[in-house]
Amino acid sequence: MLTIHAADAVRAGRDAEPVEGGAVAVEGARVAAVGTLAELERRFPHARVRRWPGVLGPGLVHEGPLPDAPSPRERVHEVLKLGATAVLAGHADAPGLREAAARNDVAVLAGPRPAAVVEGGRADLAVFDDSGACLATVCAGRLVHRRR
Repeated sequence: MLTIHAADAVRAGRDAEPVEGGAVAVEGARVAAVGTLAELERRFPHARVRRWPGVLGPGLVHEGPLPDAPSPRERVHEVLKLGATAVLAGHADAPGLREAAARNDVAVLAGPRPAAVVEGGRADLAVFDDSGACLATVCAGRLVHRRR
């Protein structure tokens, strides 16, 4: 099933200019297309549309130790709540952390990488409000966090 994630603006990369009324079409774990909501609705008329307030962009790479929590699963979830869809391998070496990351499709990276939303790329997205709070996180195409 194809889902279109639309927001007030979409920023394809950290330094990219935001596109007002932008959207990202996601099919499975991959980005199918990036454009305006109107363009993507014409291109994918039967897609489910999720609308988010704020700015939609690439999921973050969490570059420090994972937050403390009672279990590895909860530690990974704390990272997802921050808008991160990847962690650095050096900080995911405690027992159970890599398994918890894998179960949630969180990428474990050898080093930092620039995050970007590109057609054909992995659908790792995050939505942030004006204060910088994460409203939603999509990891490998799955909505894994939604702020209530």
